Amino acid sequence: MTTRDFIQDRIDYLDKRENLLEIRNLKKYYPVTGGFFKRTIGNVKAVDDVSFVIRKGETLGLVGESGCGKSTAGRTILRLMKPTGGEILFEGKDITRLAGSKLQKARRDFQMVFQDPYASLNPTQMVGDIIAEPILNYEKRNKKELEQEIKTLLKRVGLPEEAYYKYAHEFSGGQRQRIGIARALALHPKLIVADEPVSALDVSVQSQVLNLLKELQIEFDLTYLFIAHDLSVVKHMSDRIGVMYLGNLVELASNKDLYKEPLHPYTQALISAIPEPNPAKRKERIVLRGDVPSPQNPPTGCPFHTRCPVAMEICSQEKPALAEVRPGHQVACHLY
Repeated sequence: MTTRDFIQDRIDYLDKRENLLEIRNLKKYYPVTGGFFKRTIGNVKAVDDVSFVIRKGETLGLVGESGCGKSTAGRTILRLMKPTGGEILFEGKDITRLAGSKLQKARRDFQMVFQDPYASLNPTQMVGDIIAEPILNYEKRNKKELEQEIKTLLKRVGLPEEAYYKYAHEFSGGQRQRIGIARALALHPKLIVADEPVSALDVSVQSQVLNLLKELQIEFDLTYLFIAHDLSVVKHMSDRIGVMYLGNLVELASNKDLYKEPLHPYTQALISAIPEPNPAKRKERIVLRGDVPSPQNPPTGCPFHTRCPVAMEICSQEKPALAEVRPGHQVACHLY
């Protein structure tokens, strides 16, 4: 089977599957206070009216510059942060309305792999206890049976059984991230949010962890929201890709369509920056002018118009909506 045939077969497979997660007009604002009485004088719009869906078994990549809101979006979707507005539908149920024991029960189905494997593992616990903790939060288990289950899980992520009795500081960064992955898998979740899972790792280790995630996805029928700033990594991992800028989703398309023909000027600039080892295939680099505006005081109209090389008058006046301009290809731009 050729690569093209494999991609088409996966597209056909995912098209038949139901939506696992549906995000509708998600907002996450942080109030800015000032004055003697600390009154709210504005908001930092970290995530501003973002909508998308993820189908069961799919990997949706979320990319953008640092500070664009992609990590905040991931944490808000998992209800690690309370959304300011919008809906988060997980298997058709709006989890933004859940609280207390109901939210805890729902959280069993979605877990997170954090960016920094050095900070996300408790240094005072043995690895076995780190992985057992989420399980014991939900059910009582026989100690020996649980220990064997965790050792099996450790082997599955590429670590020896002896890792159960060691502490996190005894492992390398790549091994620590495997422990984090094992902890995320412990409750057999349906959705995993992977927030920059390889950015803190050596390049030599990154591909091993990425390939492990892909293997686990097939084995456990996992759905991923994969957050990263490295477009090459996202291309390797994702079925569809959403591009964020200043808290807004500006383009959403299949992996193939986005890299073959990006439509939004911001996406075009990002892809032009990807290194190309073959001189014959190198494209002209699109260099953006200026700096990213402050999310506390975003531009009127299109959030990208202050840096856009093809901005028009309407771009500074009216914010474009994310709309489907081609089958399965959505873009927020007045050019379309």
